Amino acid sequence: MQFVASLIYTTFFLFFTFGYGVLFCIVAPVLPFRARFMLARIWAGTLLLALKVICRLDYRVEGAENLPAEASIALVKHSSSWETFAQAWLLPPQAWVLKRELTWIPFVGWGIRLLRGIAIDRGAGGAAVRQMIEQGRDRLAAGIWIVVFPEGTRMAPGETRRYGVGGAAVATETGALVVPVAHNAGYFWPRRGLMKKPGTIRVVIGKPIVTRGRDPREINEEAQRFIEANSGPP
Repeated sequence: MQFVASLIYTTFFLFFTFGYGVLFCIVAPVLPFRARFMLARIWAGTLLLALKVICRLDYRVEGAENLPAEASIALVKHSSSWETFAQAWLLPPQAWVLKRELTWIPFVGWGIRLLRGIAIDRGAGGAAVRQMIEQGRDRLAAGIWIVVFPEGTRMAPGETRRYGVGGAAVATETGALVVPVAHNAGYFWPRRGLMKKPGTIRVVIGKPIVTRGRDPREINEEAQRFIEANSGPP
């Protein structure tokens, strides 16, 4: 039965996201950014509610009081598809750092552009980091958070890799705070396959990390220690 529920949810996810993306691309161009992002929050909230109803997979958040009032940079654990949309519901108005190929997807990709996503060529090395710094400075100045998956790709539960330097580099260049966000969604919604296991995903938001005058690698190490320590099995 759980596999059937997972299949139903996946079908809903795909059709709802495409349909909502078409509507978003029609409506959003005439709206200011925060109104556009509110539409994105409705999309994410609907998907989270459907996931709870259909697959009996819920979530709980610890440490929401740690979110600073000013625009900051969130470094988020990447182990599932869950966090790719849940972040829009859990965190303040934000721009996502993502590979540029995602912006080529009809309607969905165009919607990402309308939400001021920072699309980078991951093979460009230092040029990609400079792009993140330049565009990240612009987003932060506008009061928009930046969300980064520092691992760069979805990792299996219990695994990680060296964090990419981009998010931390933006932080040191701008003095923005870094907020580490851990979760264990990968244990319930694996990176491969259709199955979504019932249960409650634990999300833990850490205390902001002061970045001014620090080495980006040092910031990453501090964030990674927190994230990996709080992304364990349920």
